Amino acid sequence: MDDTKRSHFRKALREVKNLPTLPGIIAKLTKMAEDPDITTEQMGKVISKDHVLAAKLLKLVNSAFYGFPQKISSLNSALILLGFNVVKSLIISSSIFELMESQDIELWEHSLGCAVVCNVLAKRLDVSDPEEISTAGLIHDIGKVAIKMELRKEFESIGEMVHDKQISRLLAEREMLGLDHAEVGGWLAKSWNLPPKLVEPIACHHNPQNAKDEKIATAIIHFSDILIRGLGYGHGDDVWVPPLSKSAWELLGLSAEDLDEILDEVEEKLWDVKGFSLDIQSELEKNS
Repeated sequence: MDDTKRSHFRKALREVKNLPTLPGIIAKLTKMAEDPDITTEQMGKVISKDHVLAAKLLKLVNSAFYGFPQKISSLNSALILLGFNVVKSLIISSSIFELMESQDIELWEHSLGCAVVCNVLAKRLDVSDPEEISTAGLIHDIGKVAIKMELRKEFESIGEMVHDKQISRLLAEREMLGLDHAEVGGWLAKSWNLPPKLVEPIACHHNPQNAKDEKIATAIIHFSDILIRGLGYGHGDDVWVPPLSKSAWELLGLSAEDLDEILDEVEEKLWDVKGFSLDIQSELEKNS
């Protein structure tokens, strides 16, 4: 591919126009979070003024991939339990998921499944802020949505290439565009001012060896993506399971026994997530 085409695609994807703009509430909440005198209760009240957003946020927080034993019924509790960065990311996610739900239910299910595995792994490895890692898992493929929305013709050609050449979508993206959805996802996450703990794992989830600061978080998302694909959960039109990075596997330090236990826990939680996903589909059918 010549450099002119590559730079055209890069420019189009860096200046994404078709994805929803971030709610104005994000800027307001970010400013509030920087004020030490602002309470979570005050922030919760701001979010609750947007009834649709508040309902989506509570639905996500109470879904199986976070796995809280008690039901979270208030936004104030969600902010306390999850922290501002996760809640901010979920607000961003809720606007993007409208697209994922309506246009690519397989990608939506894969994202939910990946978040489940991330949560199980992060807790098992005793990583701080496992909810942040779950959230990174939830939006790790956001670059795919951007490519589909911004470069529809090329997106379709990538799908044809996957089928005709029997290669993964990742390789087809690189061949067609000179970049891939992970790189695009990293740009989006950065442009939305998400914390580095989310940005780097999204950008490097297919090349975890490139992570500099968030090596463990990136390794968790890399492995979770592969595991959920291997289970055939929400695979879409691309049935290829990405290769596992040896360095990421070594960094996680998991044994065969660990893997058996992780699979048992993940499969149990996936039943709950499947129910959550079916609820979403049912709502979409009602509203269509």
